[in-house]
Amino acid sequence: MAQSFVPKQISTSFLVLVLAATIYLAKANDHQLRETKLSLYAQDFSAFGSPNATVIPVAGIAGKAWTFTQFGTLYVTDDTLTETADPKSPKVGQLQGMYITSGLDGLNSHVSVSVVFTSKAYNGSTLQLQGISKQFEAVREVSVVGGTGRFRLARGYATFETYFLDIPTRYSVVRCNVTVLHN
Repeated sequence: MAQSFVPKQISTSFLVLVLAATIYLAKANDHQLRETKLSLYAQDFSAFGSPNATVIPVAGIAGKAWTFTQFGTLYVTDDTLTETADPKSPKVGQLQGMYITSGLDGLNSHVSVSVVFTSKAYNGSTLQLQGISKQFEAVREVSVVGGTGRFRLARGYATFETYFLDIPTRYSVVRCNVTVLHN
């Protein structure tokens, strides 16, 4: 049987050194991430057929009404994001994407939207939001699954709260609070 020329103490010491370096590098990477918290307001016009509509149904089950509570209804959105709930406040960007009523009971929708920043320090950057939104809950939470520009490697969460709702005009303001860790 061949003998090992590496003493047991050296191989054990080397293994401990590699393990310590790995743990150190993992912790060092965690400290490089920054946390950013944002509050944005989506100006939402759901009036289908209106020239001002920013949310419209584009597909659904044949023979069924395309509504927020009808399973299978797909909506696209392009809401203006503002600094405050006032629609005349400074524009921050757009909330663009889609959502689909994904619960058979109509209570949940699957959200896949991008926050596209167009002003201030985040101009040109994006955040990608995705997940199940419990439509009739006061606060709905989805994941931040990525980002670009200033938000590369972003991860975190976003909450949506209906801040204002005018049913006759189908206009609402939705507050979007975002907490992200990023480079």
